[in-house]
Amino acid sequence: MAGGGVMKARDPSATQVVFEGDGYVVIDKPPGVLSVPGKGEENQRSVVSWCRERYPAATGPIVVHRLDMDTSGLLVLGLTADAQRSLSMQFEARSVEKAYVAVVLGRVAAMSGVVDLPIRADLDRRPMQIVDLVQGRPAVTRFCVLGFEPDATWLRLEPITGRTHQLRVHCAERCVGGLASVACGGGGQELAAAEPGHPILGDVLYGPSDRPHAAERLMLHASELAFDDPKTGHRVRVASAPRF
Repeated sequence: MAGGGVMKARDPSATQVVFEGDGYVVIDKPPGVLSVPGKGEENQRSVVSWCRERYPAATGPIVVHRLDMDTSGLLVLGLTADAQRSLSMQFEARSVEKAYVAVVLGRVAAMSGVVDLPIRADLDRRPMQIVDLVQGRPAVTRFCVLGFEPDATWLRLEPITGRTHQLRVHCAERCVGGLASVACGGGGQELAAAEPGHPILGDVLYGPSDRPHAAERLMLHASELAFDDPKTGHRVRVASAPRF
């Protein structure tokens, strides 16, 4: 896990197809690949451009949800307008199940718990997000410990809401270390102030300034995804193991 730095956008050609359905596809996005085109000519290659090349008959906006550029893992893409609309509505209704695997700095004290801390954009340091108990939007994450290393913890993270950088902010916040099954926010604020944060290894935005290169990449992978097939209504479950 040594080395690393700020990751530049990569070509999405290494994207892998995990599952193909009727009108949609689930892919495994490599780290460093943009979900959608960014600003500037050099950032136009993305999962969307890859999808249009691989599936030239695809119609509609394709995008259903996104992953941060540095995050790897599962994304579902709509290949028809109807499928994209159905999948997007499922995300909006929070009926889609998502889980991530992360490796965080230090030893997390609780084996499981819930982080309930509202988040908003840091207007002075975009694209960063901050916890704001007054003006932040609700953000909730479940976590459980998968295992330990000498100075790191493997976590399973389930975002109940889908805020920008939610998992990265919630891991880096001070409350994660002492949660047990008690939610932060409200009565958990004293607990949050007393416990150290556990930023995701390789996080150049929210990690500690004295360890900016703790990993070669952001150690965050979208590992599980479950949703209803837009045509049949049957539950589809897809899994992907992290490659770190």
